[in-house]
Amino acid sequence: MEIKEELFKPILITKGRNTGNPHSVMLLAVNFNGKIYFSRHMPDGDWFKNAIANPQVKIKYKDRIFSGHAKLITDEEFSEKISELKYPGEKRAKEKRVTIEVTFDSA
Repeated sequence: MEIKEELFKPILITKGRNTGNPHSVMLLAVNFNGKIYFSRHMPDGDWFKNAIANPQVKIKYKDRIFSGHAKLITDEEFSEKISELKYPGEKRAKEKRVTIEVTFDSA
């Protein structure tokens, strides 16, 4: 993987769960143990629902596009760890969040 930053803002590209069209959104992401994590307070965002329905996603960062597979993290303690990495020292790091893990496809 060529993304070195632990905390960065890529564009997540998902496939629309209803339309099948590409859906792009810039999000704050955590790079941890060779995987990329996106989280949000509630599971009601389009990008979140799209990634669950169609797990083949792309991440655009610094003019590169990486293909990967998204999956829901069900381990609450691990989601808390990702929140702490995403919001170091902030109160919202302790809020319950839903987290998606993206594993890049082999090159």
